[in-house]
Amino acid sequence: MESGRRKGLSGVLSSLSLLCVILDLQLDGVLGATHVEIEQHLEMGRKLLAAGQLAEALSHYHSAVEGDSKNYLTYYKRAAVFLAMGKSKSALPDLTRAIQLKPDFLAARLQRGNIFLKQGNTQEAREDFEAVLQQSPDQDEARNQLMRAKELEELQEEAHAAHHRGDYSYTIAVLDRVVELSPWDPESRELRAECYIRLGDPRKAIQDLTPTTRLRNDNRAAFLKLSNLHYDLGEHQESLGHIRECLKLDQDDKECFSRYKQVKKISKQLDSAEEHIQGERYQDAIDKYESVMRTEPNVPYYTNKAMERICFCLVKNKMPAMAIDSCSEAHQRDPRNINILRDRAEAFILNQDYEKAVEDYQEAREFDMENNEIREGLERAQKLLKLSQKRDYYKILGVNRSANKQEIIKAYRKLAQQWHPDNFREESEKKEAEKRFIDIASAKEVLTDPEMRKKFDSGEDPLDPESQQGGGQGGQGWPFHFNPFESGGNYHFKFHH
Repeated sequence: MESGRRKGLSGVLSSLSLLCVILDLQLDGVLGATHVEIEQHLEMGRKLLAAGQLAEALSHYHSAVEGDSKNYLTYYKRAAVFLAMGKSKSALPDLTRAIQLKPDFLAARLQRGNIFLKQGNTQEAREDFEAVLQQSPDQDEARNQLMRAKELEELQEEAHAAHHRGDYSYTIAVLDRVVELSPWDPESRELRAECYIRLGDPRKAIQDLTPTTRLRNDNRAAFLKLSNLHYDLGEHQESLGHIRECLKLDQDDKECFSRYKQVKKISKQLDSAEEHIQGERYQDAIDKYESVMRTEPNVPYYTNKAMERICFCLVKNKMPAMAIDSCSEAHQRDPRNINILRDRAEAFILNQDYEKAVEDYQEAREFDMENNEIREGLERAQKLLKLSQKRDYYKILGVNRSANKQEIIKAYRKLAQQWHPDNFREESEKKEAEKRFIDIASAKEVLTDPEMRKKFDSGEDPLDPESQQGGGQGGQGWPFHFNPFESGGNYHFKFHH
C-alpha cells in the first residue's frame, strides 16, 4: 500500500516537472515577443512625442512600462511625457522608480531635483543635486540649481518672518522671488494672496489663489476663499462657479455648502431683477433689489448696486421726487458712480430742475470724459436749461414732464378759460392776458403733438425760429391752425404787437 502511494507521488512530481519545462519554453517565446512589442511602443512614443502628440505618446509609454517594469529608461521616458504635459506630480513617481532601478542615473536625479525645487521642496532638491555632484563634481547645472535651492530656503524663512511681524508689503517683495524660483509651490502663492488681502488688493489675491486649486489635489480651502473674494467684489457668477468646484470635491463640506446657499440666493435675486428691467417691469425690479439689500446688508457692493438700480427704475417709472431722494442716497454711498449721476440728472430734468441736471452731468463728465452718453446728456440738459429761460411749455401749463395728453388738454382748457383776453377790461391786463393766452395755446400745440413734444424734450423749441435755424412753424408765436376751444364759443379780440 505504502509502495503504491510512493509510486503515485513520484508520477505526479514527474508530471509537474514536465509542465514547468513546457511553461518555461512558452514564457520564453512570449517574453521574446513582448520585448519586440516594447521596442515598438518606445519607438512610437518617441515619434509621437517629437510630433507633439503627447496623449498618444503617453499611451504607448504606458504599454511599454506594463510590458517591462524593470527598465529604468522606460520610466524616465514616460516621466518626460508627463513633464511635457505639465503633470509634474505624475512625473515624480516615474523618476523615483528610475532612480531606484539605477541609483547612478544622474539625469533622473537632476530632473527630479528640478521638480522638487519648483515645488518649493528645498531639502529634497538639495539632496538630489548633492547626489549628482558627488558622482559628477563638474556638473554645472546641478551646482547652479543647488545654489538656487539654498537661496530659496533662505527666502522662504525671510518671508515667513516678515509675515509674522506683519510687514505684508515686504513679505510680498520677498515672495515675488520665491514664486519665481518655485512656481509650483502652492504655499508661497497662498501666503502672498493672504498679504494682498491684508493690503486690500483682492484682485491680486485672486490671481495667486487660482493656480493653487490645480497645484493641490484637494484645495477646497482655496475654492472657498476664491468664492468669497469674488462675492465681495460683486462677481456673484464667478463666486458661484468656485463654490461649485469645492462641492465637487466634497458635497458634504459644510462651509462650502453654506456659502453656496447664500451665493445662489443673491445670484438668483440679482438675475431676476435685471430680467424685470429688461422687460420694463420697473416696480418688480425695485422689489427684487430691495430683497437683495435684505439678503446681503453687510457687503457694500450689493447694497450700492441695489440702490443704483432702484434709482434708475424710479426714473424710468417717471417718479422724479422719489428718484431724486433715492439717487442722492446712492450718490452719497458711491460718489464717483457716473450711472447714479446720470440717473439723478434725468430725475432733475423730469422735475424741471435743469440747472441741477446740468451740474450732475458735468460732474459725471469729469469722471469719464470719453462717455458719449454722458456727453449727449449734458448737451441736452444745457439745451433744456437755455430753453427754460425762454419758454417752458410744461411750466406754462403747470404739468409734469411725464403728463399724458389728456392731462395736458385738461390743464390747457382750464388756463385758456382763465386767461382769455375777453375776460379782462383794462388795456394793460388785456395785453398781459393776450401774451399768456398765446403761450398757453402754444404749449398745448407742442405738447399734444408727439413729434413736436419729442423735439422740445430734447432741448429744441419747435415754435422758435432761432431753434429751427430760421424757419419752422409758429414763427409769429401763435398757432393759427387750431381753435383753442374745441367746444366752440365766439371770442373776439385784437392782438397788439
